[in-house]
Amino acid sequence: MPVSRLNIRFVLITFLVVLGLASIILAKNQLAGSNIEQILSKTHGLPEQKLSDLLPSKAHINIKIDKSEYKLYVYHSDTLVKSYPVVFGGNPIDDKRMQGDQCTPEGNFKINSKYPHKSWSKFIWLNYPTPDSWKKHKDAKSKGYIPAEAKIGGEIGIHGVPNGMDFLIDIKQNWTLGCISLKNKDVNEMYPFIDKSTSIKIQK
Repeated sequence: MPVSRLNIRFVLITFLVVLGLASIILAKNQLAGSNIEQILSKTHGLPEQKLSDLLPSKAHINIKIDKSEYKLYVYHSDTLVKSYPVVFGGNPIDDKRMQGDQCTPEGNFKINSKYPHKSWSKFIWLNYPTPDSWKKHKDAKSKGYIPAEAKIGGEIGIHGVPNGMDFLIDIKQNWTLGCISLKNKDVNEMYPFIDKSTSIKIQK
């Protein structure tokens, strides 16, 4: 029996609808898979336990701070142990060249000292300016990038936030004058493992 044009049209429309629904379902599954991969990539190798549960007592640690990722990474024997979210100075992109530029310095640093702080829990004082910092400062002056009378600045460190202000870290608000800021619970967790042997690398 011959098939009418109406029946053929109905079959074609039904086929196209089914094909469209299948495409939508496939796209959703791919998106869900992509989101899962993103979540796993962010958490893989970065345990949620306290640092004291992941390290032996009085373990030697080193720190890497990535400005573009807004992350502080803790290493033990060249192994990544944990990461913490951080924020920076009002200018989080450029390297520090002078006092008042609100930039967080880049390079390799050591610890001058550490102590409790009445305003933001703890302060871990870095040895900025280093010889490399002075070189950058003088080069910037000679090229006219900063005023001839500019000072290099100092008192750069790693510290917490004012009480009740952890949300500054969550929203990536760069509120310091050039220091690195963590949530108070995070700086308190890391604080016991910091000593004069701790090295700090700050990079873009």
